[in-house]
Amino acid sequence: MNRREFLMSTLAAFALSALPKLTLAEAIPVSEAVKKQINNQNKLGFGFMRLPLKDLQDQTSIDYNELNKMVDIFLERGFTYFDTAWMYMGYESENALRKSLVERHPRDKFTVASKLPIGMLKSAEQQEEIFNKQLEKTGLDYFDYYLVHNVNANTIGNARKYDSFKFVADKKKEGKIKHIGFSFHDNPELLEEVLKEYPEVEFIQLQINYADWDNAAIQSRKCYEIAQKYNKPVIVMEPVKGGSLAIVPPKVEKIFKNAEPNMSVASWAIRYAASLEGVMMVLSGMSNVEQVEDNTSYMQNFKPLNEQELRVVETALKTLHDEITIPCTECRYCVEACPMKIAIPDYFALYNAEKQERDGKPFNAQALYYDNLTQTHGKASQCIGCKLCEKNCPQHIEISKWMKEVAKTFEA
Repeated sequence: MNRREFLMSTLAAFALSALPKLTLAEAIPVSEAVKKQINNQNKLGFGFMRLPLKDLQDQTSIDYNELNKMVDIFLERGFTYFDTAWMYMGYESENALRKSLVERHPRDKFTVASKLPIGMLKSAEQQEEIFNKQLEKTGLDYFDYYLVHNVNANTIGNARKYDSFKFVADKKKEGKIKHIGFSFHDNPELLEEVLKEYPEVEFIQLQINYADWDNAAIQSRKCYEIAQKYNKPVIVMEPVKGGSLAIVPPKVEKIFKNAEPNMSVASWAIRYAASLEGVMMVLSGMSNVEQVEDNTSYMQNFKPLNEQELRVVETALKTLHDEITIPCTECRYCVEACPMKIAIPDYFALYNAEKQERDGKPFNAQALYYDNLTQTHGKASQCIGCKLCEKNCPQHIEISKWMKEVAKTFEA
């Protein structure tokens, strides 16, 4: 079954009938609040991960004039879900959420999700410290949704060692969390293992987009199928893959524009993810007012992709695979781990852009930006091959190998 056939079957409400299902005794019921959110037409969530900046080289230089306008438009158009995390925006995302949202709007007009950074934990006690600090930073008394953050083969050991899932479950009992879940970046086998081990979770946050649906490293389809098997609603992250499915090569853009001239390229990616059965929310890391206006325009009265539109996506994907070289989503987890302070996602973005442009261009903007970045960050050629970045990469990219290619391109 190809991608189009599979998604169409979900829309027809008989998808996954061949998958083994848990018995009623084994399945954990989905709460009424979460069921309501699944049926909610406003499935667009505002990700506080790629906020507008005054200085593009400083993740903490948030442009609050722009951000406030974005938040106001988002709420005015009937959307309520905001997603943040401890380390986003150089650890400033939760503060930004307080300033732009919590201090400016009534509490009953929005819902907030934040996350416990298990990969950073050094002790069980640190969880309490971080959680209390998150409430302080956001200015909230409780979180509507709270996730064990970035569960994968490298972090699950910490979650088990420090009883992280029990910690968030206890916070729910205390009334400081309404709904608990976890975000996941790994293979479907580990996902099923985690769900068996911690059946109390109410939802899962997965990376799903049309580029990664059958990607051998990401395995979006298989992870989604596991979520469906265990009756867990899904929150979609990276629907536009860090912006790479919003600003696509000209050949790919032409395919979408020929099909529907008035729809943005990003709309195809977000609607693709939102069309899947059991998806309760699709997160978009929006960086300016124009992106908010565009995303909310087609998600206010959301319509799933039809069969003809799915064919368009398939055609675009085949072309895209020939154009994008490094599938980086700019999550920046690699930067935290790099001892040489190399701006890895920034270099990858420049490299991809360079490879997509025509030869013989009169001005090399990518080379200029690369030189600018190397003034305050390590060069690609300074990579020591420790591979700490690769252990933290949700996309499983061979970063040390690609650093050599980046160096050849911009340092020759």
